Amino acid sequence: MNFRKLTEIEIAQLQAQQCRAEDWNDIKVHPDFSTEHIHNVRFSGNITLGIFSESFVREGGIKMHSGIRNATLHNVCIGNNCLIENINNYIANYTIGERTIIDNCDLIVVDGKSHFGNGIEVAVLNETGGREVVITDKLSAHTAYIMALYRHRPQLIEQLREIALYYSNKHASEMGTIGKSVVISNSGIIKGVRIGDFCRIEGVNLLSNGSINSNEKAPVYIGHGVVCNDFIVSSGAKVDSGATLSRCFVGQACELGHNYSASDSLFFSNCQGENGEACAIFAGPYTVTHHKSTLLIAGMFSFMNAGSGSNQSNHMYKLGPIHQGTLERGAKTTSNSYILWPSRVGAFSLVMGRHVNNSDTTNLPFSYLIEQNNTTHLVPGVNLRSVGTIRDVQKWPKRDRRTDPNRLDLINYNHLSPYTVQKMMKGREILKELQHASGELSDIYSFHSTKIKNSSLRNGIRFYEVAIHKFMGNSIIKKLEGLHPASDEDIRMRLRPDTSIGKGEWADVSGLIAPKSEIERLITDIEEGRTTRLKEINAEWERMYNNYYTYEWSWVYDHIEEFYGITPENITASDIISIVEQWREAVVWLDKMIYEDARKEFSLSSRTGFGVDGSREIKDSDFEQVRGDFESNPFVRATLKHIEEKSALGQELIDRLSRRR
Repeated sequence: MNFRKLTEIEIAQLQAQQCRAEDWNDIKVHPDFSTEHIHNVRFSGNITLGIFSESFVREGGIKMHSGIRNATLHNVCIGNNCLIENINNYIANYTIGERTIIDNCDLIVVDGKSHFGNGIEVAVLNETGGREVVITDKLSAHTAYIMALYRHRPQLIEQLREIALYYSNKHASEMGTIGKSVVISNSGIIKGVRIGDFCRIEGVNLLSNGSINSNEKAPVYIGHGVVCNDFIVSSGAKVDSGATLSRCFVGQACELGHNYSASDSLFFSNCQGENGEACAIFAGPYTVTHHKSTLLIAGMFSFMNAGSGSNQSNHMYKLGPIHQGTLERGAKTTSNSYILWPSRVGAFSLVMGRHVNNSDTTNLPFSYLIEQNNTTHLVPGVNLRSVGTIRDVQKWPKRDRRTDPNRLDLINYNHLSPYTVQKMMKGREILKELQHASGELSDIYSFHSTKIKNSSLRNGIRFYEVAIHKFMGNSIIKKLEGLHPASDEDIRMRLRPDTSIGKGEWADVSGLIAPKSEIERLITDIEEGRTTRLKEINAEWERMYNNYYTYEWSWVYDHIEEFYGITPENITASDIISIVEQWREAVVWLDKMIYEDARKEFSLSSRTGFGVDGSREIKDSDFEQVRGDFESNPFVRATLKHIEEKSALGQELIDRLSRRR
């Protein structure tokens, strides 16, 4: 659009309305510009003004016309139908989109060239440095993972750093942007911050050197009392109620509030932080902490729920806070739990009590770590039968609050995957080796600073075997879906993988489960300069995500002989029937264990506190009114239906193969 200069009549009218300008020739306006709604404004530098013809209806039903009133503007471009009024200091060096409201604010400025939070180095995991992640608008949990943890590949780290800094420098500017349909109200200082479309900022104290990547599909809310320095907030996020952030990345649809405090930390998709404190943490997707007494420090987490009073130590009072630890995906901590770093807790494990020994249970997932007399007791595999584990797995995809179609994190929700099953296979062998080395009649077995009871060891072997049967059988049944074989060769042809990718080890790259071979290929491409842009890296993560089930089948096929003792190239219908029968037995047994675990929530002890002033009958009635009865509970009914459906599914395949024979 061709903007024009002000006419002499317009200048005179603006002056009559208490407006001043260092040089009226530096002001350009929309061809249809009117001076009617411009009052008491001081202009300096290059100014561009749109038209002000529309009104807003604000909260409470009050109607306000667009325009500029009581403000000082320097080097500002204002879109059509904005409302800017009551700016205590000034707005300088900003482009403001159409229909944006800025009122009752102190200072909004870009002072010199700004990178808007891009290029900030966040010292995660090790407070003393050495694992810095360079944050950008396009940072994914997966790229951050390899940047933080693959320090044994210095060429990789240097290339990733250069890629991030290239992006940062490319998007640096002496002019800030405030998008369209933004509301900034009753706020303090906003300095060097880029603000996306449809963002709402209310009552913030300070925002400095950051990007707020809001958009129409996924607006961002920044609320009262918030202080953010050196930060990036991704689409759909909410930072509210006195949260204080310093050198932090806030991922898509995260929620941080209720005086939550965080420094040098990364929060990826759907994290929640309230009341407590974080320092140097890598919070992968769905890391949740709600309690005032909870400190998360120098740890890597994902799909994690921190109990009240959870704490970790990364300082041995010798060489400083140099230690770190990992709770792998799905791990939880109970109230008042404590872990001395360095330690590593296996996936989907539960930590109870205080653990002062440096344990590593990565190959014993789905376990309990229980403290007794200052000793860590390990109960392998027991969390596989927990109703809480299944409930968590089911709730995560339902609680994905991301509405932005461009998702930075590629999240795999499966609790049984090549990643966890390979660990259970190793775990089963570890337990058998312990049993063989110490004897089957030993009361206690020792493993990595933990103690395992005889009964727990034997049960752990059983739990892992059942879960492996469930996973392998699920994959085989799915692969043979709809097949009506005329011969065993038809079965073998259907089972043959489409690719060899996926046969080896797998990794959980902060929410994305992928073959290590593909991760290695991407890393090599980055090191050797074939992949040189953030969007190219993100595209590779997306490719791995989209091919997950193809790669998963390659892994399953490669392990059929190891687990079942059957060569897949010579597999027969009878072999498949045997596998399906073992699968069905495993699924039903595991579901019944989960069913019985759920029943505990309806026991007499669980009714304590109900019917507080009445008889046993009143207590039962009160309990049922609040909690319902066991048999009608949605999860219980779903579990029973799952048993029925899986039994029928297995029988259908057996019948299909039996007819061929």
